[in-house]
Amino acid sequence: MNFEQIYSPNPNFVNRYISPEKLFSYLQTNLSDYIQEIGRSYLDKPIYQLSIGTGTIKVLAWSQMHGNESNATHAMLDLLETLDKVPEMKEELFTKISLEFIFMLNPDGSERWTRLNAGDIDLNRDFHNESSREIKFLKKAVASGKYNYALNLHEQRTIFTTDGIHPATLSFLAPSENEERTITDNRKKCMAVIGRIYEHLKELIPNQIGRYSDEFYPTSTGDNFIKAGMPTILFEGGHFADDYTRKGTRKYYTVALYYALKAISELDSGIEGWEKYLEIPENQETHYDIIYRNVKLNTDHECILDVAVQYREIIEEGKDEISFVPFVMEVGDVKKRKGWLEVDCTGKRFVAATKYPKLDAVAEFKIED
Repeated sequence: MNFEQIYSPNPNFVNRYISPEKLFSYLQTNLSDYIQEIGRSYLDKPIYQLSIGTGTIKVLAWSQMHGNESNATHAMLDLLETLDKVPEMKEELFTKISLEFIFMLNPDGSERWTRLNAGDIDLNRDFHNESSREIKFLKKAVASGKYNYALNLHEQRTIFTTDGIHPATLSFLAPSENEERTITDNRKKCMAVIGRIYEHLKELIPNQIGRYSDEFYPTSTGDNFIKAGMPTILFEGGHFADDYTRKGTRKYYTVALYYALKAISELDSGIEGWEKYLEIPENQETHYDIIYRNVKLNTDHECILDVAVQYREIIEEGKDEISFVPFVMEVGDVKKRKGWLEVDCTGKRFVAATKYPKLDAVAEFKIED
């Protein structure tokens, strides 16, 4: 039985935005036997770790290190929802592995839908400084048990494609341990797992699976964990055509999480098939959300150009829906980039309070005949 055929999203969390309080209530009500509080955030919100499985292969995973990246939290909730309906699959998986999953490592940023925590710190660049209490809890969790694998779960922007045409809906990485990007045994362990995920998903979402840049980041979490000897796999959930709510991404993120755990249980630190990883195309930065082509400015002289726009995701206080606010990113000759939406403005003119589109400002203009 293929997991993707039985996939069931958790009906309690239908929106991309997840309120921390709603998540905490759900965990306490439905998974109280599996969770423990491992710390408190900058604003004193609880951080919960779920423990499931009796196997000898130990896996640590964490979601929402960046608060505005909820797909991994959804994926774990959806994974449990799906496996509860097929007990034999659940038993097969969790008798081989023991999974410890930290939900919403950055609950303050998650509530505000921001990358940073409430102290304006990027947890994924705070490995050495330990300026945030949240990164200390993650490092303490790693130190408390000898894990065979770690899953560092993130999302990426809509700018990435696999080939300049198809969105990088999912991207993976076996992080480098040094600036030379040496392919070590620990990296091969990660590559072998990713290779198996790729084999399962490449027919489901063809041309939409990418390989994230393996540039070494000396302050990032995954690079330092693998450097210290723990095989660490990076997940990046990305764009799906015409799906800014990322419901399609959510599904395949969950499918990828299942097959990652299944591959880990089967490989048991082996490296068989690691070369498959090298077949995955590298991410390319090629797109904006919208490009208005051939825009005629409302000026005294003839001026025709392109205007590139990118959405920023904003959550309004007291609401659980994300607003997508368009911002001007580039003006001029934007031929090197494509838009997920391209609008030909030939014969039309730019109408706004200013003569020119203002960079890094809300795209408050109209295109009229």
